[in-house]
Amino acid sequence: MTSQRPLAAAAWMTGAIAAFTAMAVATRQIKGVHDTFEILAYRSVVGFVIVVTGAALLGQLGRVRADRLGSHAIRNILHFTGQSLWFWAITMIPLAQVFALEFTSPIWVILLSPLVLGERLTQRKLLSAALGFAGVWIVAHPDFTTIDPGVLAAVGAAFFFAATTLMTKALTRGEAVVGILFWLTLMQAGFGFAAVLGDGKITLPTLATLPWLVLIGISGVTAHLCLTTALSLAPASSVVPVDFARLPLIAVIGATFYAEPVEMTLFIGAGLIFVGIWINLRSGASAPQASHVTKS
Repeated sequence: MTSQRPLAAAAWMTGAIAAFTAMAVATRQIKGVHDTFEILAYRSVVGFVIVVTGAALLGQLGRVRADRLGSHAIRNILHFTGQSLWFWAITMIPLAQVFALEFTSPIWVILLSPLVLGERLTQRKLLSAALGFAGVWIVAHPDFTTIDPGVLAAVGAAFFFAATTLMTKALTRGEAVVGILFWLTLMQAGFGFAAVLGDGKITLPTLATLPWLVLIGISGVTAHLCLTTALSLAPASSVVPVDFARLPLIAVIGATFYAEPVEMTLFIGAGLIFVGIWINLRSGASAPQASHVTKS
Protein backbone atom coordinates (compact mmCIF):
# COMPACT_ATOMS: atom_id res chain seq x y z
CA MET A 1 0.00 0.00 0.00
CA THR A 2 2.84 2.39 0.89
CA SER A 3 4.41 1.96 -2.55
CA GLN A 4 1.17 3.23 -4.11
CA ARG A 5 1.19 6.50 -2.18
CA PRO A 6 3.53 8.39 -4.58
CA LEU A 7 1.36 7.33 -7.53
CA ALA A 8 -1.76 8.45 -5.69
CA ALA A 9 -0.10 11.76 -4.82
CA ALA A 10 0.82 12.29 -8.47
CA ALA A 11 -2.80 11.60 -9.45
CA TRP A 12 -4.06 14.18 -6.95
CA MET A 13 -1.46 16.68 -8.20
CA THR A 14 -2.74 16.16 -11.73
CA GLY A 15 -6.14 17.23 -10.44
CA ALA A 16 -4.61 20.28 -8.75
CA ILE A 17 -2.79 21.31 -11.93
CA ALA A 18 -6.00 20.95 -13.95
CA ALA A 19 -7.94 22.99 -11.38
CA PHE A 20 -5.41 25.84 -11.18
CA THR A 21 -5.19 25.97 -14.97
CA ALA A 22 -8.97 25.97 -15.36
CA MET A 23 -9.26 28.80 -12.84
CA ALA A 24 -6.74 30.93 -14.74
CA VAL A 25 -8.36 30.28 -18.13
CA ALA A 26 -11.87 30.95 -16.81
CA THR A 27 -10.68 34.23 -15.31
CA ARG A 28 -9.15 35.27 -18.63
CA GLN A 29 -12.43 34.39 -20.41
CA ILE A 30 -14.48 36.89 -18.41
CA LYS A 31 -11.83 39.60 -18.46
CA GLY A 32 -13.45 42.96 -19.08
CA VAL A 33 -16.92 41.80 -18.02
CA HIS A 34 -16.42 41.26 -14.28
CA ASP A 35 -13.78 43.05 -12.26
CA THR A 36 -11.43 41.30 -9.82
CA PHE A 37 -13.62 41.82 -6.75
CA GLU A 38 -16.74 40.54 -8.50
CA ILE A 39 -14.89 37.39 -9.54
CA LEU A 40 -13.69 36.87 -5.97
CA ALA A 41 -17.14 37.46 -4.50
CA TYR A 42 -18.98 35.09 -6.83
CA ARG A 43 -16.18 32.52 -6.56
CA SER A 44 -16.40 32.52 -2.78
CA VAL A 45 -20.19 32.11 -2.83
CA VAL A 46 -19.79 29.00 -4.99
CA GLY A 47 -17.01 27.76 -2.71
CA PHE A 48 -19.10 28.37 0.43
CA VAL A 49 -22.00 26.34 -0.98
CA ILE A 50 -19.62 23.48 -1.83
CA VAL A 51 -17.95 23.52 1.59
CA VAL A 52 -21.22 23.67 3.57
CA THR A 53 -22.88 21.01 1.43
CA GLY A 54 -19.89 18.69 1.68
CA ALA A 55 -19.52 19.24 5.43
CA ALA A 56 -23.22 18.59 5.99
CA LEU A 57 -23.16 15.37 3.97
CA LEU A 58 -20.11 14.16 5.91
CA GLY A 59 -21.48 15.24 9.29
CA GLN A 60 -18.64 17.72 9.84
CA LEU A 61 -20.54 20.99 10.36
CA GLY A 62 -20.30 20.55 14.12
CA ARG A 63 -16.52 20.98 13.87
CA VAL A 64 -16.86 24.60 12.73
CA ARG A 65 -15.88 26.81 15.68
CA ALA A 66 -16.09 30.55 16.27
CA ASP A 67 -13.59 30.98 19.12
CA ARG A 68 -10.68 32.04 16.86
CA LEU A 69 -12.44 34.48 14.59
CA GLY A 70 -9.68 37.07 15.04
CA SER A 71 -7.06 34.71 13.61
CA HIS A 72 -9.41 33.68 10.81
CA ALA A 73 -10.01 37.34 9.97
CA ILE A 74 -6.28 38.11 9.76
CA ARG A 75 -5.66 35.02 7.62
CA ASN A 76 -8.47 35.89 5.25
CA ILE A 77 -7.49 39.54 4.89
CA LEU A 78 -4.05 38.33 3.80
CA HIS A 79 -5.61 35.69 1.56
CA PHE A 80 -8.09 38.10 0.01
CA THR A 81 -5.30 40.56 -0.77
CA GLY A 82 -3.20 37.82 -2.38
CA GLN A 83 -6.09 36.50 -4.41
CA SER A 84 -7.08 39.97 -5.57
CA LEU A 85 -3.55 40.55 -6.84
CA TRP A 86 -3.41 37.09 -8.46
CA PHE A 87 -6.69 37.44 -10.34
CA TRP A 88 -5.76 40.96 -11.42
CA ALA A 89 -2.33 39.79 -12.63
CA ILE A 90 -4.04 37.06 -14.70
CA THR A 91 -5.77 39.80 -16.71
CA MET A 92 -2.63 41.95 -17.04
CA ILE A 93 0.35 39.78 -18.03
CA PRO A 94 0.92 36.41 -19.77
CA LEU A 95 -0.48 33.44 -17.85
CA ALA A 96 2.88 31.65 -17.73
CA GLN A 97 4.54 34.70 -16.21
CA VAL A 98 1.91 34.84 -13.46
CA PHE A 99 2.43 31.16 -12.64
CA ALA A 100 6.22 31.48 -12.63
CA LEU A 101 6.15 34.43 -10.24
CA GLU A 102 3.56 32.71 -8.06
CA PHE A 103 6.03 29.88 -7.45
CA THR A 104 8.13 32.28 -5.35
CA SER A 105 5.65 31.88 -2.50
CA PRO A 106 7.84 29.28 -0.69
CA ILE A 107 10.76 31.71 -0.90
CA TRP A 108 8.73 34.32 0.93
CA VAL A 109 7.77 31.67 3.50
CA ILE A 110 11.46 31.07 4.17
CA LEU A 111 12.02 34.76 4.91
CA LEU A 112 8.82 35.26 6.92
CA SER A 113 9.04 32.09 9.04
CA PRO A 114 11.59 33.52 11.52
CA LEU A 115 9.27 36.46 12.18
CA VAL A 116 5.99 34.55 12.40
CA LEU A 117 6.95 31.06 13.61
CA GLY A 118 10.34 31.73 15.18
CA GLU A 119 12.16 29.38 12.81
CA ARG A 120 15.92 29.67 12.28
CA LEU A 121 17.15 31.23 9.04
CA THR A 122 20.02 29.00 7.90
CA GLN A 123 22.63 29.60 5.19
CA ARG A 124 20.95 26.97 3.03
CA LYS A 125 17.63 28.78 3.31
CA LEU A 126 19.30 32.07 2.42
CA LEU A 127 20.84 30.42 -0.66
CA SER A 128 17.40 29.06 -1.57
CA ALA A 129 15.90 32.55 -1.27
CA ALA A 130 18.71 34.12 -3.30
CA LEU A 131 18.22 31.64 -6.15
CA GLY A 132 14.48 32.20 -6.05
CA PHE A 133 14.75 35.96 -6.34
CA ALA A 134 17.36 35.64 -9.09
CA GLY A 135 14.75 33.60 -10.95
CA VAL A 136 12.15 36.32 -10.35
CA TRP A 137 14.54 38.88 -11.79
CA ILE A 138 14.97 36.83 -14.96
CA VAL A 139 11.24 36.09 -15.34
CA ALA A 140 10.22 39.70 -14.76
CA HIS A 141 13.19 41.11 -16.79
CA PRO A 142 12.39 44.54 -15.35
CA ASP A 143 12.58 47.67 -17.44
CA PHE A 144 13.54 50.44 -15.03
CA THR A 145 12.03 53.06 -17.33
CA THR A 146 8.55 51.63 -16.71
CA ILE A 147 7.03 49.57 -13.91
CA ASP A 148 4.76 46.72 -15.01
CA PRO A 149 1.83 46.65 -12.56
CA GLY A 150 0.97 43.09 -13.60
CA VAL A 151 4.40 41.81 -12.56
CA LEU A 152 4.22 43.69 -9.27
CA ALA A 153 0.76 42.22 -8.66
CA ALA A 154 1.98 38.66 -9.30
CA VAL A 155 4.97 39.08 -6.97
CA GLY A 156 2.72 40.68 -4.35
CA ALA A 157 0.28 37.78 -4.65
CA ALA A 158 3.10 35.32 -3.93
CA PHE A 159 4.08 37.32 -0.84
CA PHE A 160 0.54 37.36 0.55
CA PHE A 161 0.04 33.66 -0.26
CA ALA A 162 3.15 32.96 1.83
CA ALA A 163 1.80 35.00 4.72
CA THR A 164 -1.51 33.14 4.40
CA THR A 165 0.35 29.81 4.53
CA LEU A 166 2.00 30.76 7.80
CA MET A 167 -1.30 31.87 9.31
CA THR A 168 -2.90 28.62 8.13
CA LYS A 169 -0.12 26.66 9.83
CA ALA A 170 -0.87 28.49 13.06
CA LEU A 171 -4.61 27.85 12.73
CA THR A 172 -4.22 24.12 12.07
CA ARG A 173 -2.92 23.76 15.62
CA GLY A 174 -6.31 22.86 17.06
CA GLU A 175 -8.57 23.97 14.20
CA ALA A 176 -10.30 21.49 11.88
CA VAL A 177 -9.75 21.91 8.14
CA VAL A 178 -13.51 22.17 7.59
CA GLY A 179 -13.60 25.12 9.97
CA ILE A 180 -10.76 26.86 8.13
CA LEU A 181 -12.51 26.34 4.79
CA PHE A 182 -15.88 27.46 6.19
CA TRP A 183 -14.56 30.79 7.48
CA LEU A 184 -12.34 31.16 4.43
CA THR A 185 -15.16 31.04 1.90
CA LEU A 186 -17.63 32.97 4.08
CA MET A 187 -15.24 35.82 4.88
CA GLN A 188 -13.88 35.94 1.32
CA ALA A 189 -17.43 36.35 0.02
CA GLY A 190 -18.07 39.15 2.52
CA PHE A 191 -14.84 40.96 1.63
CA GLY A 192 -15.56 40.55 -2.06
CA PHE A 193 -19.06 42.00 -1.95
CA ALA A 194 -17.93 44.83 0.35
CA ALA A 195 -15.25 45.76 -2.19
CA VAL A 196 -17.70 45.44 -5.08
CA LEU A 197 -20.27 47.70 -3.43
CA GLY A 198 -17.56 50.19 -2.52
CA ASP A 199 -17.67 51.68 -6.01
CA GLY A 200 -21.47 51.67 -6.06
CA LYS A 201 -21.92 49.31 -9.00
CA ILE A 202 -22.00 45.57 -9.57
CA THR A 203 -22.23 43.50 -12.73
CA LEU A 204 -24.51 40.55 -12.24
CA PRO A 205 -23.60 37.20 -13.80
CA THR A 206 -24.93 36.65 -17.30
CA LEU A 207 -25.72 33.47 -19.17
CA ALA A 208 -22.31 33.85 -20.80
CA THR A 209 -20.27 34.49 -17.65
CA LEU A 210 -22.11 32.34 -15.09
CA PRO A 211 -20.57 29.01 -16.23
CA TRP A 212 -17.07 30.52 -16.01
CA LEU A 213 -17.76 31.93 -12.53
CA VAL A 214 -19.03 28.53 -11.34
CA LEU A 215 -15.95 26.89 -12.85
CA ILE A 216 -13.71 29.33 -10.96
CA GLY A 217 -15.48 28.51 -7.69
CA ILE A 218 -15.31 24.75 -8.21
CA SER A 219 -11.68 24.94 -9.33
CA GLY A 220 -10.64 26.86 -6.23
CA VAL A 221 -12.02 24.26 -3.81
CA THR A 222 -10.83 21.36 -5.98
CA ALA A 223 -7.28 22.72 -6.26
CA HIS A 224 -7.00 23.13 -2.49
CA LEU A 225 -8.39 19.64 -1.84
CA CYS A 226 -6.11 17.97 -4.40
CA LEU A 227 -2.96 19.78 -3.28
CA THR A 228 -3.60 19.15 0.41
CA THR A 229 -4.32 15.46 -0.21
CA ALA A 230 -1.18 15.08 -2.34
CA LEU A 231 0.96 16.60 0.42
CA SER A 232 -0.57 14.18 2.92
CA LEU A 233 0.38 11.20 0.73
CA ALA A 234 3.93 12.09 -0.29
CA PRO A 235 6.79 14.38 0.78
CA ALA A 236 6.75 17.94 -0.49
CA SER A 237 10.00 17.18 -2.34
CA SER A 238 7.97 14.78 -4.50
CA VAL A 239 4.87 16.95 -4.86
CA VAL A 240 6.48 20.29 -5.75
CA PRO A 241 8.22 19.08 -8.94
CA VAL A 242 4.88 17.78 -10.23
CA ASP A 243 3.24 21.12 -9.47
CA PHE A 244 5.82 22.86 -11.67
CA ALA A 245 4.25 21.07 -14.64
CA ARG A 246 1.66 23.84 -14.47
CA LEU A 247 4.17 26.23 -16.02
CA PRO A 248 4.75 24.59 -19.44
CA LEU A 249 1.05 23.66 -19.60
CA ILE A 250 -0.17 27.20 -19.05
CA ALA A 251 2.55 28.50 -21.41
CA VAL A 252 1.19 26.28 -24.20
CA ILE A 253 -2.40 27.35 -23.46
CA GLY A 254 -1.42 31.03 -23.41
CA ALA A 255 0.48 30.75 -26.69
CA THR A 256 -2.23 28.69 -28.42
CA PHE A 257 -5.39 30.51 -27.35
CA TYR A 258 -4.22 34.00 -26.42
CA ALA A 259 -1.16 34.46 -28.68
CA GLU A 260 1.03 35.10 -25.63
CA PRO A 261 4.78 35.04 -26.30
CA VAL A 262 6.82 32.28 -24.66
CA GLU A 263 10.39 33.41 -23.99
CA MET A 264 13.28 31.18 -22.96
CA THR A 265 14.01 33.54 -20.05
CA LEU A 266 10.70 32.45 -18.53
CA PHE A 267 11.87 28.86 -18.18
CA ILE A 268 15.40 29.83 -17.13
CA GLY A 269 14.03 32.01 -14.35
CA ALA A 270 11.45 29.41 -13.33
CA GLY A 271 14.24 26.84 -13.25
CA LEU A 272 16.22 28.94 -10.76
CA ILE A 273 13.10 29.37 -8.62
CA PHE A 274 12.59 25.60 -8.70
CA VAL A 275 16.21 24.90 -7.72
CA GLY A 276 15.91 27.29 -4.80
CA ILE A 277 12.75 25.58 -3.55
CA TRP A 278 14.25 22.13 -4.12
CA ILE A 279 17.35 22.97 -2.07
CA ASN A 280 15.16 24.13 0.78
CA LEU A 281 12.93 21.05 0.67
CA ARG A 282 15.88 18.69 0.52
CA SER A 283 17.41 20.32 3.58
CA GLY A 284 14.46 19.15 5.65
CA ALA A 285 12.28 22.23 5.36
CA SER A 286 9.39 22.49 7.77
CA ALA A 287 5.76 21.94 6.87
CA PRO A 288 4.72 25.53 6.14
CA GLN A 289 7.38 25.76 3.48
CA ALA A 290 5.87 22.77 1.75
CA SER A 291 2.36 24.11 1.58
CA HIS A 292 3.25 26.65 -1.01
CA VAL A 293 -0.12 27.34 -2.63
CA THR A 294 -3.19 28.37 -0.75
CA LYS A 295 -5.54 29.86 -3.33
CA SER A 296 -8.48 27.94 -2.09
